[in-house]
Amino acid sequence: MHVGNARYLKREDLPETAPVFPLTGALLLPGGQLPLNIFEPRYLAMFDAALAGDRLVTMVQPSLVEGEGAVESVRPPLSGIGCIGRITSFAETGDGRYITSLSGICRVRLLEEVGGGHPYRTFKLAPFMTDLSAEDDEGSVNRMELLRVFRAYLDANKLEADWESVERAGNRTLVNSLSMMSPFGPAEKQALLEAPDLKTRAETLIAITEIFLARGFSDSEPVLQ
Repeated sequence: MHVGNARYLKREDLPETAPVFPLTGALLLPGGQLPLNIFEPRYLAMFDAALAGDRLVTMVQPSLVEGEGAVESVRPPLSGIGCIGRITSFAETGDGRYITSLSGICRVRLLEEVGGGHPYRTFKLAPFMTDLSAEDDEGSVNRMELLRVFRAYLDANKLEADWESVERAGNRTLVNSLSMMSPFGPAEKQALLEAPDLKTRAETLIAITEIFLARGFSDSEPVLQ
């Protein structure tokens, strides 16, 4: 996996521990780009430390279901799987915020929280080494079905797409980009993250989108329970 100016090819290329940024509804996938607007002091401190070090931050969702409360607590329960990313762009706004972009490296399992005297949280991580592998499973994706559902979503929302760019995109880029851009809730985003392989992620994305379309984009019911 080549991300920014760095290559991540083996376990030794990744840290044993990394800071964790919990954010409901945010999805970072290997090879994907996630823009972030950082303004809370604890996360400003996190990004300061990451920029001074290996530039790595782990995105993870709080594990509470929407409506159960406490999602905004300082130390919410976290989902067991997230994605570690490298800061590949960074800008200061002049009003105390950072505008950054994380590039996904690989999914990780959160093992154990470790102390360190920081205002942010840090965890020991177990990376999904298959995400770094050069093995290619793009051919397993039903691209025709994926594009059919994507077009149906655009038509239902009266949206347009740059079809020339879509046609040029490889299956991995297409599946992961559409997953990250999808308007689904935290449960759906977590299901897409935890899909064991690209084929399953594509099938999950297709199934969720079809249910979403069938329900007429109702916000009253989550797609996944």
